[in-house]
Amino acid sequence: MKAERPGLHYGWIVVFMGMLTALGAHGFGRMSYALILPPMREGLALTYTQAGLLGTGNFIGYLVAAFTGGFLAARYNSRYIISFSLLLMGGTMFLTGLARSFEWAFAMRLLTGLGNGGAYVPAMALGSVWFATRYRGFATGIVSSGTGTGIILGAFIIPHILLAFGPSGWRFAWFCLGGLLFIISGVCLAFLRPRPESVGLLPVGETSGPEAKPDNPGGKESPLQWGLIYREKAVWYFGLVYFTFGASYVIYITFFAAFLRGEIGWTAAQASALWAVVGGLNIFCGLLWGSISDRLGRKYGAALVYFTLALSYLLFAFCRATPAFYLSAVLFGLSSVGVPTIMAAASGDYLGRRLAAAGLGFITLFFGIGQALGPAVGGYLADATQTFTWTYALAAALSTLGMAGALLLPPPRAAAGNRRCNHHELQAVPGDRF
Repeated sequence: MKAERPGLHYGWIVVFMGMLTALGAHGFGRMSYALILPPMREGLALTYTQAGLLGTGNFIGYLVAAFTGGFLAARYNSRYIISFSLLLMGGTMFLTGLARSFEWAFAMRLLTGLGNGGAYVPAMALGSVWFATRYRGFATGIVSSGTGTGIILGAFIIPHILLAFGPSGWRFAWFCLGGLLFIISGVCLAFLRPRPESVGLLPVGETSGPEAKPDNPGGKESPLQWGLIYREKAVWYFGLVYFTFGASYVIYITFFAAFLRGEIGWTAAQASALWAVVGGLNIFCGLLWGSISDRLGRKYGAALVYFTLALSYLLFAFCRATPAFYLSAVLFGLSSVGVPTIMAAASGDYLGRRLAAAGLGFITLFFGIGQALGPAVGGYLADATQTFTWTYALAAALSTLGMAGALLLPPPRAAAGNRRCNHHELQAVPGDRF
């Protein structure tokens, strides 16, 4: 195996493909739902509870695929897992535009969620796979910046489509986004590679040490030690903390436009413009918090993110002034991608490079459960109280609980031992070469 070659390391191309995946999977496939929801709800005559259940269906699919996708990416070729998942998203988003009933829309959002989880989780693990430990937070932040870029693009594209096509605009918005996912899928298939060993390289920034060990000289493939995931107590702690993020942040994004338009009286253009602010800040969010967690540690970085998010939710819950809404959006935009970034980097810290995707998939199981519950409960509270005040108050309480849980996380004292136990983690697996 060769050390870093002169010029651009292929790892940078890979994390750019990860960023493109996040742009399509999260920025278009998930976050754009908040802007399409109001006209879609009117077009299909949905209640807020049903609108929340569409989000729940999407997150149930995400939950299933995130858990299995992480393990598949660890065992097989993440290039194909990610590309096929993006293709599935594109097809089902296009078909969402053909919905004539709640049941059809729910089924398509469920399948879109499957593609989302299958693409996003392996993509977020690419930083841990292709970069040395001291750069993992930063590299993962590059991948997560794609979400913000997708939000910005969606915030500019969707309002124009809604305006141009009138009552049917939400359908054409889904058609357009689905087509873009097809293109992203093809680009990722062309340029993604699963691990640095598949192109004869070491991870970026690695020249020696346990993560730079050569393949087993005997040529025998070492099995993946899945038990390391379940035996590492910190992985369970991270999962429980991740649950509170999934349940809280999804409330904010699902009802963002509905709250500002239905309760505050903003126009679609005003809500979209503020959503674009969130997206713009999201571009830098992962880089910011990934770098902070590289320096302060994952637990303190996560606690700071949760604290900032709680403030954002409280502003939506109890303030009715325009500056408060902008401040909330700024805080959310600077923090929302921070938690997934830190969790993805932590998976590599505790489990090593080869099990990073599987570990992230496991803790995403908890995250996905939170996401599945959040929109349904939040929508029910909005219908029952005829206000979003208590919906966002619930999000703030959950985020505060996440902050407290993050501070109790154990240090990665066993991470080095885990990598030694899994000392053949650089060994190629079936399909690795391409």
